[in-house]
Amino acid sequence: MSDNCPTKGLHKSSGCNNQERGQEISLAGTLNDVKNVIAVMSGKGGVGKSTVSSLLAITLKQKGYQVGILDADITGPSIPKSFGISGHPGVTPFGMQPPETTLGIKLMSINLLLSNEDDPVIWRGPLLAGGVKQFWDETDWRDLDYLIVDLPPGTGDVPLTVLQSLPVTGVVIVSSPQDLASMVVKKSIKMTQKIGTPVIGLVENMSSFICPHCGSSLDIFGVCKWDKITKDMGISFLGNLAWDPQLIKFVDGGKIEEYNTSIFLGITGNVLYKLNQQR
Repeated sequence: MSDNCPTKGLHKSSGCNNQERGQEISLAGTLNDVKNVIAVMSGKGGVGKSTVSSLLAITLKQKGYQVGILDADITGPSIPKSFGISGHPGVTPFGMQPPETTLGIKLMSINLLLSNEDDPVIWRGPLLAGGVKQFWDETDWRDLDYLIVDLPPGTGDVPLTVLQSLPVTGVVIVSSPQDLASMVVKKSIKMTQKIGTPVIGLVENMSSFICPHCGSSLDIFGVCKWDKITKDMGISFLGNLAWDPQLIKFVDGGKIEEYNTSIFLGITGNVLYKLNQQR
């Protein structure tokens, strides 16, 4: 290519003439400025990663921050349903336009791209990882203080892609009281530590059930294990959540933003405190 070619650097062709067309330059994601990326991880399915991701995003938004959620669970997405969001995102030269919730939280999920919300996504690992990377690169997030990434279970392609390819500020680990959950969760913590991504701390979900009739606390999912996990793995405890039928009602109704998030404010405060300590 001639040094005087006016399109030098804008295409991959070896020459510059009228018969060759330059490769179009994508503007997708070029206006993005995401200051913090928080991955919510467990390794174990069914412990409430999506619930914790949603409540963290809501409470951060209520504190005045600009927030988005990237639903990285391609084969089992649930974030749009919880917020009552449906329909396809718009597209501009700067990428896919993530729909916004009532509070103004930006969302991107594979379920927003499907014809029917219950259509399965039958992809192998590399495609799953590539889809998540595309959501990061080609979504028009613009200015965000916090992007929450809701990870799928396991320590496979998608969590690995997120931790290695995205500028993850820190990881929130979610567990539940069962011994089986604790064992699997430790695998995720070790994975994160081996990669070198900071672990912000642990949230124990479903730590108890408060009887709505007598107010008694019942350990229906087992005795709390957060103290042993945090001690064994050398991480911080961010807080625990009781199993609340009201939360399930709001999630199933697509109105999670109407749930009383006061019980999560302490956890959010601990997340922000730990992030400030890391800086």
